[in-house]
Amino acid sequence: MVFSHTDFYNTHLVSSAVQTNEYSNINNCSSSVRKFILLGFSYTWEIQILLFSVFSGTYILTLTGNLCIICAVLWYHQLQTPMYILLANFSFLEIWFITSTVPNMLANFLSETNTISVSGCFLQFYFFFSLGTTETFFLSAMAFDRYLAICRPLHYPTVMTVQRCIGIGSGCWMCGFLYFLLPIYLISQLPFCCPNTIDHFLCDPGPLIKLSCVPAPATEIICAIYNSVLIFSTLFFITSSYTLVIRAVLRVPSAEGRHKAFSTCGSHLAVVSLFYGSIMVVYVSPTAGNPAGIQKYVTLFYSVLTPLVNPLIYSLRNKEMKMTLRKLFRMGISLEVEFLAYI
Repeated sequence: MVFSHTDFYNTHLVSSAVQTNEYSNINNCSSSVRKFILLGFSYTWEIQILLFSVFSGTYILTLTGNLCIICAVLWYHQLQTPMYILLANFSFLEIWFITSTVPNMLANFLSETNTISVSGCFLQFYFFFSLGTTETFFLSAMAFDRYLAICRPLHYPTVMTVQRCIGIGSGCWMCGFLYFLLPIYLISQLPFCCPNTIDHFLCDPGPLIKLSCVPAPATEIICAIYNSVLIFSTLFFITSSYTLVIRAVLRVPSAEGRHKAFSTCGSHLAVVSLFYGSIMVVYVSPTAGNPAGIQKYVTLFYSVLTPLVNPLIYSLRNKEMKMTLRKLFRMGISLEVEFLAYI
């Protein structure tokens, strides 16, 4: 069978028209993406209501526990030391960290659409990752504080003053909110195509990059580098600090002194293990090979459950904090009794 020049020309026109039509559809779809659909946890309505109740309770308990720590540090002068000032900052951070995801997730449990605007998605993305980055810096600062207190006790009062502690805390907040600006900007510049569904309960870089109309290997590599540098550098600093702390504690002749030092450091290490163990599963290589379901549940662990257990870990393993919280609780009860009597 022989094709004439005319047949070839007509075939070329048809092929070009099909390609143009496909390209036009992609562009139309891309330009029409004004919102994303967060699939979240797709279960039956009854289970959705149950999850709403569970996470509402978790959210309230997290806010209450962290607010108690903040109030204890603000109201009692004996706790206004660098260690507790950093702890109060950390509790304040945890309140905003869980608030960046849970309220929207609770709304989606009761919604049929589960949509979020593109601007709202990237706003959540920015705050969630900036707050998570700030948490790594605060954990590093708290490890450094414990290193100075235990390994350099004579220099500690002059090196870690309250003013310097406030400066370190301010630096953690500033660096945390500046660190991820480039990856977030690069992802926001990608063209997004249909389907605009994200198999997650929040706007995460991996699913967002997968929705791009064009491959973005450079953006993926940059995100992976940023995540890896942040996670491994801060984790190395924290583990190095606590290694030196443990070595110094083992030299303490008093068993009571060793127990007190290990108690304080043990609570810090528990928080570090919970946080870093979960984020390394997801974000060291953000889009490579991890099933969406695993990413979703691991993210749920460190973004919702970790802020809940942090105040429990710090308060239950710290005698001064437990005593102060008891005083705070008794004062609250007495004020309530006086108010009821006045009424």
